[in-house]
Amino acid sequence: MPELHTDVRYVKGVGEARAKSLEKLGITDLKSLISYFPRAYEDRRGCKKIADLTVGETACVCGTVASEPRASHIRKGLDLVKLRVVDETAALELTYFNQAYLKSTFRTGETYIFYGSVEGTPHRVQMTNPIFEREDARQVTGRIVPIYPLTAGVSQSLLYKVIRQGLDACADDLGDILPDDVRLAHSLCHVRYAYENIHFPIDENALAIARRRLVFEELFLLTLGLHLLRSHRSGVQGPRCKSVNFQGFYDALPFSLTNAQRRAIDDIARDMTQDRPMNRLVQGDVGSGKTMIAAAAIFFAAKNGLQSALMAPTEILAEQHYHSLAPLLERLGIRCALLTAATGARTRRSVLEQLSSGEIDLAIGTHALLSADVSYRCLGLVVTDEQHRFGVSQRASLSQKGENPHLLVMSATPIPRTLALMIYGDLDVSVVDELPPGRQSIDTFAVKSDYHPRIYAFLRKLVAEGRQAYIVCPMVTENDDLPDERKAVTQYAQKLQTEVFPDLRIAAIHGKMKPKEKDAVMRAFAAGETDILVSTTVIEVGVDVPNAALMLIENAECFGLSQLHQLRGRVGRGRHKSYCVLVSDNTGEDNVQRLRAMTQTNNGFTIAEEDLKLRGPGDFFGSRQHGLPSLKVADLTCDLELLHEAKSAAETLIAQDADLSAHAALKTHVEELFTLTQSSMN
Repeated sequence: MPELHTDVRYVKGVGEARAKSLEKLGITDLKSLISYFPRAYEDRRGCKKIADLTVGETACVCGTVASEPRASHIRKGLDLVKLRVVDETAALELTYFNQAYLKSTFRTGETYIFYGSVEGTPHRVQMTNPIFEREDARQVTGRIVPIYPLTAGVSQSLLYKVIRQGLDACADDLGDILPDDVRLAHSLCHVRYAYENIHFPIDENALAIARRRLVFEELFLLTLGLHLLRSHRSGVQGPRCKSVNFQGFYDALPFSLTNAQRRAIDDIARDMTQDRPMNRLVQGDVGSGKTMIAAAAIFFAAKNGLQSALMAPTEILAEQHYHSLAPLLERLGIRCALLTAATGARTRRSVLEQLSSGEIDLAIGTHALLSADVSYRCLGLVVTDEQHRFGVSQRASLSQKGENPHLLVMSATPIPRTLALMIYGDLDVSVVDELPPGRQSIDTFAVKSDYHPRIYAFLRKLVAEGRQAYIVCPMVTENDDLPDERKAVTQYAQKLQTEVFPDLRIAAIHGKMKPKEKDAVMRAFAAGETDILVSTTVIEVGVDVPNAALMLIENAECFGLSQLHQLRGRVGRGRHKSYCVLVSDNTGEDNVQRLRAMTQTNNGFTIAEEDLKLRGPGDFFGSRQHGLPSLKVADLTCDLELLHEAKSAAETLIAQDADLSAHAALKTHVEELFTLTQSSMN
């Protein structure tokens, strides 16, 4: 019997070449093969009569070839095969592109099952490149068929076959890691049934049962893993602080803090007076005043004789933080310095010396603040944003700069409170759900593309008043290939420059540009040297441009609700009335509902809750959790009720067996999942 860690190349039908292609999908052994779950399913069980087909639907039909297939060569690289199939109700026209061999595959009078998208008109229905098979040899129709994410060299049929082979090879080797009492208490199926029916469901009910089991298991293991992370953290000694009177800090501010800001500051002060190092996430909507909370934490550290490092993702953002914080903090006797790649050699040497000697209390810069040549006399606090969160493996390098310094993470991505604790791992969470008084709302409109002339006229009016605008293009292609964001953005910018706004200053920015190029474009825009900035979502987390008053988002259906909200937050940062225009021709019910939510509220937490309802929590998980395993099945289905159920079950187990010593196999699995080796834990 093969082990679950058997190399995938030894699975029947794979071999060396296919194994290399599968590796691009993260499939290397039997375990990762059978854990490569479908992204969707197609119900190909029933066959419709041709006369009952509706244009736009995807359906199965059973048809007899009524005429000899006709092949024609249109031009180089384009060959067509056309044929006509019939049933007792009507005829269906089929077209296949660049599959000339099909001319001799289809035989007049033989019956086939076809599955594809219905095109044409109600009186003359057609299909292009439908899947087909003989009526008497059905394999990819007559059932619910899994649809997998693909890469070059890997087709749906290949994955379908090798996953079938893999499951057959290791079905008896699938040990159930869920304790029996947990499985029975929550009415969960056996692991073998779950894997079989997530890939090859007998029916909708079997698929739902399989999904429920696998989603529960993932959330159960995640909760256990986070418990182990937290219990490890409680055994580490951090720089313990004494209580500080914040009144001097509050008096130095030209405005009053909100109750939410003060609550977060109290959380931080409480953390930093504990024995263990703080690991806190301050999660607040755009404009909720998170920077002032960070300033309070830096004040608290300085009063305790500790240095702080504030890290920003780009040089320009680091400079922005420096210019906004240094004047305030230096009035309070806190010495600040800016350290980026642009810092001159002489200044850099001076800053490094003063950090090492303790003369500087706060260093603001990029993640280079933690590079090898930077040393601190007593680094006690690191403030960072969500782009620079530290996972388990990054903690070691951070700890070397000080004695397990306190960590404060700032996030402008509103996430429902229920999920925040799970998504952000072993970080404690403070939610800043209140905007400072005077923060203006952004008027948001959802329109179709035929509004472009009016939008452009409005944009021109704003620029004439001295304002600036962002235009965001999604990375989309017509054939689902990997999109070329550079081409999409630069072409749009060129079109605007030549055809719409020849007299305005237009620039483009995208993720393929070098950091220095992006930095230069953003600096020019921030300085008012550009009227319109055409961009991908690279500007989602970016520099403040108080003069920007319009955010125009093309093909808004391509973005998640929370992402749209983040993009909208790029404007409305100054005293000028600001607007967001969402352009979409997609009339699907979900899209209309999503865009309506954007026009009705500026509250990021309300938006996040709506996003959760519409798309499920899977979108909130993924690669941005450094050090945490991503959730695969939760992308398929994961309602909040099940999340609570799994979390409750894990907490019950922890209450009985805190270090999981009585569940050795389960503990080993969790540690493997979190890559918690002894070296990364120490």
